[in-house]
Amino acid sequence: MSHLFPTYSKWEIEPESAQGSYLYSKNGGVYLDFTSGIGVCNLGHCHPEVKAAVEHQLNKFWHVSNLFPLAVQEKAAEILTNASGLDLVFFANSGAEANEAAIKLARKATGKTKILTFKQSFHGRTFATMSATGQDKIKQGYGPMLETFEYVPFNDLNALKEQLTEDVAAVMLEVVQGEGGIYVASQEFLQGVEALCKEKGVLLLIDEIQTGMGRTGKAFAFQHFGIKPDIISVAKGMANGIPTGAIVADGKLKEFFGPGSHGTTFGGNPLAMAAAIKTMEIIFEPAFLEAVEKKSEWVFSLLKEKLAGNQHVKDIRGLGLMIGIELDIPVASILGELRKEGLIVLNAGEKVIRLLPSLNTSPEDFIKGMEIMQKSLNIHAKVTI
Repeated sequence: MSHLFPTYSKWEIEPESAQGSYLYSKNGGVYLDFTSGIGVCNLGHCHPEVKAAVEHQLNKFWHVSNLFPLAVQEKAAEILTNASGLDLVFFANSGAEANEAAIKLARKATGKTKILTFKQSFHGRTFATMSATGQDKIKQGYGPMLETFEYVPFNDLNALKEQLTEDVAAVMLEVVQGEGGIYVASQEFLQGVEALCKEKGVLLLIDEIQTGMGRTGKAFAFQHFGIKPDIISVAKGMANGIPTGAIVADGKLKEFFGPGSHGTTFGGNPLAMAAAIKTMEIIFEPAFLEAVEKKSEWVFSLLKEKLAGNQHVKDIRGLGLMIGIELDIPVASILGELRKEGLIVLNAGEKVIRLLPSLNTSPEDFIKGMEIMQKSLNIHAKVTI
């Protein structure tokens, strides 16, 4: 009997160890992992340089609280601001906490409470971030949500314009809707959103929790589109598996997060900061990001080649190494079949297979994964004809 709440539908694989792009189970199974812990281990499992950085900090001290100046926090914050073009950082423990901080900062700075988000978005599972999320399924059973969020169709600038009234504090969006199905915002839409926000004096919040940390081939996904947000939230891949998160914001917002205005016991933990520093130093190298972009072009081409002609494949979309394969049938059983063949992938909604491989996955492992997927989907197509 398990003593855990059954909040997760557990897979049949119990991990024993993991290294790079591979996970090894207790029963001897070997699995190519194209989930990266849901977009977290962007450098693969147990990266040796990140491990060494954590071990070094582990031998110094683990926790002292945010009452002390900490050089590891300052260094991590400097890397984040340099990479994003923004100015100030608040460290949290997770993506949901980072989005909570972004929401609080936007409301305090503007003196307004309404925030516009988008249908099919996902921003977290706390009450504020659940309320911000444009999917009803995660809200069921919890009673009334916070009433200060309104939802706009994604990629629809005219719809946003209609709802962008004078009582709006901020617009909050994902450049690529991850949990919502791997839908990429258009450049026209994002630049239009930025222009409207500036015109109306509204803050632009970009949720980079799944899209940041090199996932799309840039340090942050918004950088593909020639825009500059007021606040971004980051987490997931920031420390390659050690829990952490942050917001990075424009310097004009400094006065609104003064002493006592917000806080967290574990945010900016020295072990997490050590992991984050090393992870970001590796990922934010221009040559590393350029390699991710080139790899993305090749992987999309490979996917289209391998899955061409499959009757169930309706679309292959995404940005960088955040990839969605839309089918015309539910994918739950297919994910199970792929695991039996040694490939671990995710879903993004009912009919989308989501790929979030580590950014340094080898070409050989990509080919291996694509061939497993091709075989399984082709067999499934023949069975269901």
